Amino acid sequence: MKKLRMGIIGMGMAFERLHYPAYQRLKDQYEITAICDTDKEKANNWRATLGLSENDVYEDYQEMIKRSDLDAFDVMVPIELNYEVTEHVAAAGKPIICEKPLAPTPEQAKAARDLPSKYDIPIMIAENYRYNDEIQIIRDMVRKQEIGEVYYFIQNRVVDFPKDMLKNKFPAKEWRQHPEFPGGAIMDTGVHDIGALRHIFGAIKKLHAFGKRQEEEFAPFAVIQANMLFKSGITSSFTFFSAGKEMQRPLMGLRIFGTEGEIFLEERDCGTINVAMNDGSSRQIPYRPQQGYYHELQNFYQAAIGREPLSVTPELEFGDAITILAMLQSAKTGEVISVDQSQDFDFEAFRQQNIHTEQPRLQ
Repeated sequence: MKKLRMGIIGMGMAFERLHYPAYQRLKDQYEITAICDTDKEKANNWRATLGLSENDVYEDYQEMIKRSDLDAFDVMVPIELNYEVTEHVAAAGKPIICEKPLAPTPEQAKAARDLPSKYDIPIMIAENYRYNDEIQIIRDMVRKQEIGEVYYFIQNRVVDFPKDMLKNKFPAKEWRQHPEFPGGAIMDTGVHDIGALRHIFGAIKKLHAFGKRQEEEFAPFAVIQANMLFKSGITSSFTFFSAGKEMQRPLMGLRIFGTEGEIFLEERDCGTINVAMNDGSSRQIPYRPQQGYYHELQNFYQAAIGREPLSVTPELEFGDAITILAMLQSAKTGEVISVDQSQDFDFEAFRQQNIHTEQPRLQ
């Protein structure tokens, strides 16, 4: 089996905790050939682990992408650098894995959406929620109408960012605490949930959101709540609480209501999907949590060698990001915003609202 010789750009926590374990499980498909980080000491710490030479370690990714012995690149940089780095790497004409969201601004997100056609290369967005087993199972159940016709769903997602940023977790990163992109934690974390929901239920027609403002840099709203109408006619309520805890068990989680029953996923790591039918019967569907990183690398490999299409493209991720931008704009203005009619989303109006830079006041 041909191995893809990978160039890794960004040797931080995303590589260490998310991508590297998946690469380890797929050693028959991947070989990490070169690595790059602006912190060369960090990159050198990985050199022995990966069995690389000094010549395989770079501080400047633009030097690394000149190598002819690399088949593809995996870009894991802070969100504000996502588009800039990916656009430069795309010029090398080789397949790319890129983290989400696409870019720090709406304008760059639109440009990132068009990179695959501009450079005629496959670009996969590493939106692991779209690849997770529980999301695939629930999507199939909804499509097969295993609880009848779906009327609506509710999802409540809670993240204790203030506490987590004091631990050895992703919120501890300075660029997440003082984000240079709209929405902060709402965009960085909430876009995962939106990606999963759009994967299950499809395109969103419009939404109306409200938020509780806060005087914290990591997110303009402590909580944001959106009522969403999907093009299928399904309605929903999505809440993202970035500044606290949900102490009551079971968690509210994701609850999907159909004409014949209900699907309940308490949280992504619980390992069980609960199904309760209106006739009193019930069942539990077990799954293995957090398999998205593994599945996305499998999909990327098959796409890179021409055997299957990519499941998560910049165009799909563009829709996820647009949904978050629409929530932020609606929460500030009170407007109902069109979503998956991207030509109707008013980027200039969003920019003029100055949602990212204006210091919010408590209400």
